[in-house]
Amino acid sequence: MTSSLTIGFLPLVDACLPILAREHGFAEEEGLSLTLVRDMSWATVLDRLLYGHTDAAHMVAPLAISTSLGQGLGRGRPAQALAVPFVLGLNGNAITMRPELAHRIGEPGRLGDPSRVGAALRVVALERLAAGNPLRFGVVHRHSSHNCMLRYWLAACGIRPDRDVEITTVAPPFCADALELGEVDAICVGEPWNSVAVEAGAGEIVLATAQIWRRGVEKVLALREPLLADRRDQIEALIRALIKAGRHFVDPRNWDDNATILARPEYLDGSSMLIKRAISDRLLLARGGSLVDFPDFMFQYREAANFPWVSQAEWLYTQMVRWDGLAFDADDARKVAQVFRPDVYRSALIGTSEPLPGASSKVEGSIFQTTTVGTQQGAMTLESNRFFDGGVFDPLDPQGYLARLG
Repeated sequence: MTSSLTIGFLPLVDACLPILAREHGFAEEEGLSLTLVRDMSWATVLDRLLYGHTDAAHMVAPLAISTSLGQGLGRGRPAQALAVPFVLGLNGNAITMRPELAHRIGEPGRLGDPSRVGAALRVVALERLAAGNPLRFGVVHRHSSHNCMLRYWLAACGIRPDRDVEITTVAPPFCADALELGEVDAICVGEPWNSVAVEAGAGEIVLATAQIWRRGVEKVLALREPLLADRRDQIEALIRALIKAGRHFVDPRNWDDNATILARPEYLDGSSMLIKRAISDRLLLARGGSLVDFPDFMFQYREAANFPWVSQAEWLYTQMVRWDGLAFDADDARKVAQVFRPDVYRSALIGTSEPLPGASSKVEGSIFQTTTVGTQQGAMTLESNRFFDGGVFDPLDPQGYLARLG
């Protein structure tokens, strides 16, 4: 018997796993029929999910957390508990700037060092602020990893978000247009929209967000908690299908076919060439330049990339406290820790060939070299998960972490 699930998504390369689970029959193997609903903004993806028009969604991780806390939903809308049993990918975003700004602060022909680029950007930001024309950055949603990463980088480089620079929201498919029209000076967005801006000559890629946090959580599979309770078996089947899609996605032999599928009008409706670049960790930083290899620019499988580490959710909560004017609340912190559901992930994959971590949290930013970790099942090594400034987040002391950030 086949069960049906409807999944909302935005036209981004990191929507790949649900798409490929459907197109390659991995969902069907697990007894599922997937219907995919494309939207143009994260606000619409969220609304479809909350009103029951979709069963699950490709979603920026902080939005699942803020929704569960009732932050950013609008006046009169109560908190709605979401569950995240699967991470759709790590990294995959970039910071792209208008050419004149990129030339002034960047390192032409290669991705810059975050500290050096940030120091140069601070000079420009303060000049523009003094002239009454502050730099403006576009991010895809207030509650997005893009916003968290951008703010973390700016602040660590001595640039005060919302005071020295402005940060506004631009839906991903319109980021290149906003850059070209001069509505923003820089964007932080996922692929293929950085590359679209580069191909149009509207911008140049200066940094990858993986340079800010090497293993930063990005998109997740989010669903309403009551649906998870009612359809647990189907969600676990979906997790197994997504794991198969991830394994297929990272195999170089499949890059061409997968890029062609993702480029189709019903999915990304874009260039298969640009999509393949992202899949293969290759970026064109500036029009007319050479392709640059950046290993693990996108990270969809390996090293428990799909495991919903509770510590990642807790780090995102500290950034909400930091930038949304919230006071740290122990009850909210407990709610956040319950949004990511490693128990569901484990239940879905126990007895398969997939390695399962022995822990559900880790100290984020603490791994600087390849490290063997304890597992519940299989063998696993983790590579560097460092923050560019050497910061370390211990999930046992979030308040101490916030105090150190100032």
